[in-house]
Amino acid sequence: MITPIIIADHLSKVYQTEAFETVALADVSFTINKGEFVAIMGPSGSGKSTLMHILGALDQPTKGKYVLDGKNIETLSDDELADIRNRQIGFVFQAFNLLPRTTTLKNVMLPMAYAGIPKEKRVALATKYLKMVGLGDRLNHTSNQISGGQQQRVAIARALSLDPAIILADEPTGNIATAQAEEIMSLFKDINDKGHTIVMITHEPDIAQHARRIITMRDGQIISDRKNSGQVKFTHSHQ
Repeated sequence: MITPIIIADHLSKVYQTEAFETVALADVSFTINKGEFVAIMGPSGSGKSTLMHILGALDQPTKGKYVLDGKNIETLSDDELADIRNRQIGFVFQAFNLLPRTTTLKNVMLPMAYAGIPKEKRVALATKYLKMVGLGDRLNHTSNQISGGQQQRVAIARALSLDPAIILADEPTGNIATAQAEEIMSLFKDINDKGHTIVMITHEPDIAQHARRIITMRDGQIISDRKNSGQVKFTHSHQ
């Protein structure tokens, strides 16, 4: 049976000031099923960041309903939302958000500490996920002793540490070189092949091509939603 993990039902987000209102999202609806790898793509100002904040339970829509893994987000208390952000959503950010003078092992253990997991189990799980992302030999390196691509791998291991319902990746290759970006995207594919649901926000068409489905946004609306083979010739470049 196909299980929807994300249901976005007529989501709108309007920012209001005294002078005027800005419509950031306009009546957006889609469903993402368990195990999908979806890219949400669009230029700056297309509404994808607003949508990411709603999907990450960091913001509420002005109108519409968001259901994550069977839970209607707007009915939850602040504590329940914080718990969902910690346990149900694994965040991967463009800026990595690692603690700089802390070992990769401790960085990955951090969300598990907040979740009250005993130390022995935290060490075992953090080691397992760091090995999974190819950093088994870097457990005691601090994050400022490893490359950008390796830092992003640590961030991915941390995102996986509580076995969340979804991995939400915001411009995950934005701060790393082309060769490393390719490695990160192939790592996401491996993680997706293991059954993890991945939703990736990007403005780069070649990065979006790695996903199995691409939702394209413009002016706060979805202009296309299509399946994708996920086969890509890599042309990622940075200024």
